[in-house]
Formats: sequence, structure tokens, C-alpha cells
Amino acid sequence: MSAATRRKFNPGLLGWLAVFALAAGLPLLQPGGYVLDVAINTMIWAMLAYGLNIMLGYTGLLSLAHAGFFGIGAYTVGILTLKAGWSFWLAWPAGVLLAALGGLLLGLVAFRTRGDAFSIFTLGVGVIIALVINKWDDLTGGNDGLNGVPPASSLLGIDFSKSANFYYVALAALALTILVVARTRQSVFGRSLVAIRGGEDLARSAGIDVYTHKLRALMLSTAIAGFAGGVYAAYVGFLGSGATGPTTTFTVLLYLLVGGVGTLAGPLVGTALIYVALQFMKGLQDYQYIVFGPLLVLLVLFAPQGLAGLWDRAQARRVRARTERTVDHA
Repeated sequence: MSAATRRKFNPGLLGWLAVFALAAGLPLLQPGGYVLDVAINTMIWAMLAYGLNIMLGYTGLLSLAHAGFFGIGAYTVGILTLKAGWSFWLAWPAGVLLAALGGLLLGLVAFRTRGDAFSIFTLGVGVIIALVINKWDDLTGGNDGLNGVPPASSLLGIDFSKSANFYYVALAALALTILVVARTRQSVFGRSLVAIRGGEDLARSAGIDVYTHKLRALMLSTAIAGFAGGVYAAYVGFLGSGATGPTTTFTVLLYLLVGGVGTLAGPLVGTALIYVALQFMKGLQDYQYIVFGPLLVLLVLFAPQGLAGLWDRAQARRVRARTERTVDHA
């Protein structure tokens, strides 16, 4: 295969197309409702993991308020559709915008801190968001939650209240999320974020506006969280404060660590493996993390870049070996 042909042939893109083609065929197999439920939830939590990866994986900053912005997106959709009579298709982008605005406000204050102080500050903000949701009875339902959130309204004659149809909304949302993250990573903005992760002082010396780039990254991260929250609200139909607290952030962080921080496939791989495994281990709920704890320690020790990182390293070794063989033959 010539160099020009190799440039045109993108095995990574082909792999993604194959994954989504297979995923698109799942409802056509007419699986049980439980299978579709697990698949839709996997896609929702994977989107949330992609949002977290923007901050931790590309910018090198751990924001622990991530689930709070997921809740902002979810509750915006829930309140606007249930109490204000909005269509899901209008409430959904409103939730994304509100989550992005919340990220802007957080960043204006949080980026005055650095390192561990940033993570601790965002953890406090996440707790505050969860408390507001839990205590604002008139708006959010408080401890009782928000029940009866309408499903996504029909569009182009398609009834999205059916799980088999809404599955494609979640799949399209996941595909869009991955596309946005991939384009971001390949852009000048994304490369600047990676430079910031390598060292803020060094990035400044290269002419990068560190503060502005971090602020934009946080807004994108929280917007993706709100985007996922909107899908969650329309699908589940009930919103409680449990999904908006720090525990959710730490669970999504586990998905990201297992899949691979800073990789494109990692959030999806980690979420699919861990979330699906947890569903099969529901009967052993008290012992789940006794199993996952040691596995996570081993993963951090021997594969710090996660499962996707292992694959990337294997591919890099294969390319190096091919290059060395080519040089030897020459």
C-alpha cells in the first residue's frame, strides 16, 4: 500500500463507522426492553464521560462538579417540558446553553485556583448544585423529585416515546458528541489544551491565552454534560437528586479511567464495559466495588492510559515495527 493510499485510508474512521453501523442495527433485532434500556443508558453516561474527558483528558484539570451540570441540563428539560409546556426539542438546547453558562460562571471563579484547590472548589460547587436541586421543592420537587417528565415529542411523524425510536436519538446524540470532541482535539484549540496540560507556564511562553482556553474548555465540558442530561430527562421521565451529586461524577470518572483518559474511544469503552458489568452484578450490589477496586488499582499501575491507551500503544508499536522493516529492506 502506497503512502498516498495509507493517508486516504483511515482505519480509525472505518472502525467508528463499523461500531455505529452495528449499534444502529440493534433495535432491528427486536431485543427485549431491558437490552435497549441498558444500551440507551450506556450512551447517556458515555456522553457525560466525554464531557469530563475534555477537562481531565485534554486540559489536565479534574472538575468534580460535572454531575451538577448534568443535573442542570436534565432539570431544565424536565421543568420546561413538564411545567412550561415546551417541546423537548426546544428545551434540550436550552438546557445545554444553561449548563454552558453555569460552566462560564464556575470558571470565572474556579480558575483563580490551581491544582488540587481547583478540584476541591469544583467539588464544593457540585455539592451546592445538588443541595439546591434537593431543597428547591417548588421548582425541582425537592426530595420527591420531578415525576412525569414528558418523553421527547413526535418529530417528522416519528413517535419518540417508544424506546426503539428514542434509541436513535441517543445514538445520534452520542455520535454528535464524539464528532465534536474529535474535531476539538484535532483543532488548534484542542492542541492548545494539550499544551496547557503539559504545563501552563510553558503554554503561556508559546503565546497561548491559558485563562481563555481553560474557560472555553470548561464551557464545552459542561455543555456536553447538559446535553447528556437532556437526553436522560426525556428518557427516564423521573428526576431525583441522586443522579446530580458527586457520587455520579466519581462513577463517570471510573468509566473514564478504565477506558482511557485523553483518548477518543476511552469514554465509550470504559462506560460500556463497567456500566454493563454493573447491570449484571446488581444481585451483588454490596460487593461490586470489592471487585472493581482491585481491578482499578491494577489498571492504574499497569495501564495508566486505560484500555484504549493499551490499544493505541499496541498500534504505535506495530507502526514502528513496520517502519523499521521498511528501513531495513531499503
